[in-house]
Amino acid sequence: MEAQFSNDTFSWSLQIAKIDVPPEAVYPVFFTGTLIYLFSVLCNGIILALILTQRSLHKPMFYIMFSLPLADVVGITTLLPRLLIDIVTQSNVVYYPTCVLQGFLLHLYAGSVLFVLAAIAFDRYIAICKPLRYHSIMTPFTVGGVIALAWGTDIALEVVLFALQASLPKCKTYIVNVFCDNMSLVRLSCGGDITVNNIYGLVLTGFMQVVSVGVQLLSYVQILKTCLSHTQSDSKIKAINTCSAQLITFGLFEIVSTSTILSYRFQNISPNAQKLCGIMIFTIPPVVNPIIYGMNTKDIRNAFFLVLKKIKVTVT
Repeated sequence: MEAQFSNDTFSWSLQIAKIDVPPEAVYPVFFTGTLIYLFSVLCNGIILALILTQRSLHKPMFYIMFSLPLADVVGITTLLPRLLIDIVTQSNVVYYPTCVLQGFLLHLYAGSVLFVLAAIAFDRYIAICKPLRYHSIMTPFTVGGVIALAWGTDIALEVVLFALQASLPKCKTYIVNVFCDNMSLVRLSCGGDITVNNIYGLVLTGFMQVVSVGVQLLSYVQILKTCLSHTQSDSKIKAINTCSAQLITFGLFEIVSTSTILSYRFQNISPNAQKLCGIMIFTIPPVVNPIIYGMNTKDIRNAFFLVLKKIKVTVT
């Protein structure tokens, strides 16, 4: 849906807010940010490549988990390179269609993380609580359906969100954040009624949280009951190791998200600190998550070292 503009003076070239970086720190910040980006893409790329190429990871859990590093790459790529270029060039100009695309992808990233983590929790519930029926339940059709449901729901909800903002008449040209998001685009409107946008945005956020937290809570409570009912310590350890990576990932995402929301609620926090908190949502999880997977998921760790061993043998 194309945006409606209130008059012919609206410029497709938008000015976007800046982060206050001292002149002497511009290039150190740029190179540090570049290293962070390359590290994240490399680590997430390794996880994706392992799942695609290693037969030991061709299991329902890892097919579902594949979406998580994929979403991380999308999230950090959508935000960080453009932000680093703005810091160096100080141009801070973004075109309206590019801004909409960035906002859509960032929202898509956040929603996909919540839905995919819920899908992983469901898979772990079946694997641990119904082990004898696992392969009959988690068939290729079921796995494909779970993945399609997670991404399809996320995409559909975000399309409606951005269609609502696109219908508003626009006349302002200043993006109040250092990246484009739905509310920044909504604030470009003048004279339009944004009540529906606000209500839908709140409902959307609440729905995603309720679904993700609800599915994970129910799944892990049942997993905990199953673990406690088993006297074999190795069963408990296996279950904890299997689920710990997903729980840590979810906890990290929620902590970073909550910190960002709270930063906008306290007036004594500087605008620069608020902007940095917003950036953390799309940078910290994509950097830390692949490390979490590698440390807490035995199958991924074993597959990684097996590949390194093969490379070493080939080179020597």
